[in-house]
Amino acid sequence: MSKRVVVTGVGLVTPLGTGTDQSWNNLIAGKSGIGRITHFDAEAAGMAFSIAGEVNDFDVNAFINKKDARKMDRFIHFGVAAADIALKQSGLEITDENAKRVGVVIGSGIGGMPAIEKTMRAYEKGGARKISPFFIPMTIINMVSGWVSMLTGAKGPNTATVTACATGTHAIGDAFEIIARGDADAMIAGGAEACVCELAVGGFSAARALSTRNDDPQTASRPWDKDRDGFVMGEGAGVLVLESLESAQKRGAEILAEVVGYGMSGDAYHMTSPAPEGEGGGRCMQAALDGAKINPEEVDYINAHGTSTPMGDLCETQGIKNTFGEHANKLMISSSKSMTGHLLGAAGGIEAAFSVLAVHHGIVPPTINLENPSEGCDLDYVPNTAREVNIDVAISNSFGFGGTNASVIVRKFK
Repeated sequence: MSKRVVVTGVGLVTPLGTGTDQSWNNLIAGKSGIGRITHFDAEAAGMAFSIAGEVNDFDVNAFINKKDARKMDRFIHFGVAAADIALKQSGLEITDENAKRVGVVIGSGIGGMPAIEKTMRAYEKGGARKISPFFIPMTIINMVSGWVSMLTGAKGPNTATVTACATGTHAIGDAFEIIARGDADAMIAGGAEACVCELAVGGFSAARALSTRNDDPQTASRPWDKDRDGFVMGEGAGVLVLESLESAQKRGAEILAEVVGYGMSGDAYHMTSPAPEGEGGGRCMQAALDGAKINPEEVDYINAHGTSTPMGDLCETQGIKNTFGEHANKLMISSSKSMTGHLLGAAGGIEAAFSVLAVHHGIVPPTINLENPSEGCDLDYVPNTAREVNIDVAISNSFGFGGTNASVIVRKFK
């Protein structure tokens, strides 16, 4: 018998603030976390793109001691911090008695590219002796889950997802299924990313995927708006504590929402472009609905992938229309990326977290910078102002390069 799975903790480190309350309050206030890049001089590097959603209030030593922090790249710092925040909210204590029943699945799309970039430069100047003995473990993606396990004592299932911009959603969906089939009582799950560095920004810039609205950073990410010109990179982490209903109720934990569905699909179409008509994304949402045994008419809100790229925005809209039919016109849809930028492998983690908070608080975050919807983008994207309304069911979508898609469904706990 499949177990019911609930959310008891939310941990956020985002361009809107370090901490769940800071990120959520700035999100629903419609504040942008986009600004000029401070991690390096983009203009001096000759890049056409010089803006990003950086996390500027983060103190790593508030979460990790200095000795251990030196062994990790920045994406691991974010993942460990978000897990710590989520665990504290959940009140879940990992002990000798329950350690084998608590697992971790936290992924990243790119991992430690800043450390790779820095180490290559040191190697070119000084040879192999300049390579840190911690270089490999500070860059490989599964070390987020590894460090969370080591620092918390969680000895249950431990893995990491690497599925581009769908990473965080796949991690949460996989954790949901691990608990549902009885392999763990609780999972710490989400995504982390921190690759606002010359190599990664240069790579996306070369692919002409990024906005060049450098003179007005806070309006650069504008999903579904006819004046959008690409996405804005962000960094951070979003982690949830998922738990079986029995475990949460036995502890007397506050239940924020229930996870009821998870869908995956592949486009089998193109490296970077979504399948025409949003066919792959539509099948992904339908798979999640089928798994949850929920009719399309029961869904109130979609936290969209919504990257602010013309093709991506249009295809997701078409996929929603194909999946929900006439009900698509009644759905509330918004893109958190309009304020956070696109956190790549962490995006699914923070957007699932925002979906949980939307259901819990009864507030739909807005899509800011949406002034003139582009042709074909004609649904209710909750423009510019948050909306207080009861939400029973919400979907969080993430679609990644390579045509890898993921959707999770959360429902108000009853």
